[in-house]
Amino acid sequence: MSLIQVRELSKHFKVPARKTGRFAALRNLFSFERTSKVAVDGVTFAIERGEMVGYVGPNGAGKSTTVKMLTGILVPTSGEVEVDGMVPHRDRKRLAHRIGVVFGQKTQLWWDVPVIESLRLLKEIYRIPTSTYQANLELFNDLLDLHEFQDTPVRQLSLGQRMRSDLVAALLHSPDILFLDEPTIGVDVVAKDRFRSFLQQLNEERQVTVLLTTHDMSDIEKVCERMMIIDQGRIIYDGAIAGMKKRFTPYRVLVVDFADGVSDVEIDRAELMERNGRQARFRFNRWQVSASELITELAQKYPVRDISVEEPEIEAIVREIYERSAIGERLEGQ
Repeated sequence: MSLIQVRELSKHFKVPARKTGRFAALRNLFSFERTSKVAVDGVTFAIERGEMVGYVGPNGAGKSTTVKMLTGILVPTSGEVEVDGMVPHRDRKRLAHRIGVVFGQKTQLWWDVPVIESLRLLKEIYRIPTSTYQANLELFNDLLDLHEFQDTPVRQLSLGQRMRSDLVAALLHSPDILFLDEPTIGVDVVAKDRFRSFLQQLNEERQVTVLLTTHDMSDIEKVCERMMIIDQGRIIYDGAIAGMKKRFTPYRVLVVDFADGVSDVEIDRAELMERNGRQARFRFNRWQVSASELITELAQKYPVRDISVEEPEIEAIVREIYERSAIGERLEGQ
């Protein structure tokens, strides 16, 4: 059985029906009319132990709502959800010891006290054995340099330092599952790289299962092998990132630096996109010709100094999937 199992999961919210026109503010004040807003609409998926899965979609697509149902914060309107054999909203206390959660725009640390004091308090809340607490703290110090700011009040931390602290707080009790909702929002490049490396090492050493929601596609590409895309409350793609690239973008780009004196360049089964001095960029269809074939042809015909192959950007792929979904195209093989 999968570690996380979701079947036809839905969440509807009742929102006030806003009136317009003359005296609208007064009429809204005394109106009790409500309309139903669908945040998640029949979502089904399974996540196996040790998987690292990206969960992406535009604002309002239903990402955070899904995570809140998986963690027991929200009760589903319909459908079934099990996390490590437990129904989250029924077994919140028991589940809390098996999961860690980071919400990028909210902190679980105490604002006016040093980071280390928050961690000590969490040790008591989760009843973490002293040996486990010390071992985890030592590991996180090595990987995240927590000792640099652990005696600083949370309100004085930079955003990157706070996110590293929140990550430690979520993992202090050695959970098997980690839910990350926009954990790198506003974080600088250096902090992001450290964050990604930490997740990869944690997964390799402890087999921690990770569900990561983010708008930063580079986070997904560097950390996860599988991606689920949600739009308007429904999952429109679920599969391997490598497979998604091959399926939705057959074209790759060959970047060639020629030696001096090379003027006109032409190769079969590839289109010259641009030429800038010694450098040329060729577009080719991966299903019609391989990069190695083109490289061999170029090396035989022209003096070449350097060659590289560029894969399509993952943002462009996700954008194409959104566009196909918007016109109602069915995405097979999910």
